[in-house]
Amino acid sequence: MSSQKRITNAYRNARRVSFNDHSKFIVFSDCHRGDNSFADEFANNRNIYFHALEYYYKEGFTYCELGDGDELWENLTFQSVFEAHQNVFELLRKFYAENKLYRLIGNHDMVYKNEKYIEKNLFSYFNKVTGKDDPLFPEITFTEGLILKHEETQQEIFMLHGHQADWMNYHGWKFNRFLVRALWRPLQVFGIGDPTSPARNYKELIKVERRTKKWIVDNDNIFTITGHTHRPRFPEPRDIAYFNDGSCVHPRSITGLEIENGEISLVKWNISTTEDGTLKVVRILLEGPQQLIDYKTE
Repeated sequence: MSSQKRITNAYRNARRVSFNDHSKFIVFSDCHRGDNSFADEFANNRNIYFHALEYYYKEGFTYCELGDGDELWENLTFQSVFEAHQNVFELLRKFYAENKLYRLIGNHDMVYKNEKYIEKNLFSYFNKVTGKDDPLFPEITFTEGLILKHEETQQEIFMLHGHQADWMNYHGWKFNRFLVRALWRPLQVFGIGDPTSPARNYKELIKVERRTKKWIVDNDNIFTITGHTHRPRFPEPRDIAYFNDGSCVHPRSITGLEIENGEISLVKWNISTTEDGTLKVVRILLEGPQQLIDYKTE
């Protein structure tokens, strides 16, 4: 199956959600939440991520996580990830309880295609204080795609992880997972990165972007948001409507896309130093806001 067919399948089978200009969404991906060990790239930014997510929860945003939220290549079990970042999952549970959480499948959490795995690991968790199982994400489902459809303009915003444009990370993910667990994870302590990731392989990154853009052009320039490559993308209205939210494992910062008031913006959260030496987490506007309707193709 070609990359074009894989993306088309993700589009056809995507969950569809209506929205309007009063709706608010925050889009993150590639958190790669790990076990808080030396190989956990998320650990460096977890305080930034938690602060940003807490802000969006208080402001009434809906959270869209476009895959690779949990690092299930390097880690054998979800339990180790949950215990390392339980405060994050408790916050995500609040979004879910209010029907404000959508999670997509990425190549590093492809195990979420298995409904039995989800039921066993994500529906509930063991509370060590009470000695009982408490609800976590009961009845949660994962899809490859998510489509937001505007109630008035009928404009569609198509979201997916983006590994559909990457054959080895889609069909060969089990082999890549083996390499990461057996070889690259131990080498991370010496600063050697995983070459299976397009984020660390520029040639592969360009191929993935080119294939994704081809699909967008062939489908009437449909507004598309992906992750996977870790490279933020924010096009001009007259360009190919290919957006990328970046990742949450950039050095000392995370990036994401905000949709609010019928507009989209690319933002970064990082730690800044004030004049008196106090450290604080700040939000920086990188691109936008730009009207969503400016990208609509008649």
